Amino acid sequence: MTRTVYCEFEKRDAEGLDFAPWPGEAGQRVFAHIGKPAWAKWLAHQTMLINENRLSPMDPAHRRFLQEQMLAFLFEGNVTQVVGYVPPEQD
Repeated sequence: MTRTVYCEFEKRDAEGLDFAPWPGEAGQRVFAHIGKPAWAKWLAHQTMLINENRLSPMDPAHRRFLQEQMLAFLFEGNVTQVVGYVPPEQD
């Protein structure tokens, strides 16, 4: 049985995550208020941040940065653009 949450990112009801995707209070907040489609969008953005900024998930400073970016992306609508990134042209 799927869990439904009101997704604060998409401003609509959505299928909820299966588990808290991040440790601590931040993970519980995401679990309670973010749906799977919004989480997938964050994961794509997070991958770009990690790759383009050469971040290491093993580095505590990089993990703090990613947590700050995750909360800003999902709850505040703030998106950090990677310096020099040019999105592909749409047809």
